Amino acid sequence: MNLDWTALGQVAAVSLAVTVAVVTVFALGVLGLARHEGARDEGGGTSAFAVAQAGLCFVACAAVVAYGIYLIVPQFH
Repeated sequence: MNLDWTALGQVAAVSLAVTVAVVTVFALGVLGLARHEGARDEGGGTSAFAVAQAGLCFVACAAVVAYGIYLIVPQFH
């Protein structure tokens, strides 16, 4: 019986850690978009690094979500 609670605690801890990581990466993507908008508003130019940062962060978030869906839906196995 104790093993069941340990496994549940481990799953909860991993789920919380992954959720915090995905939200952090998504927030970094939003920050990249904000930097891009700020650079465009200030000088009329664009920040290629900010756009690349945002794109990479959003692709990483989409990959994590897609992997989670793959793990949940049995038809994909």
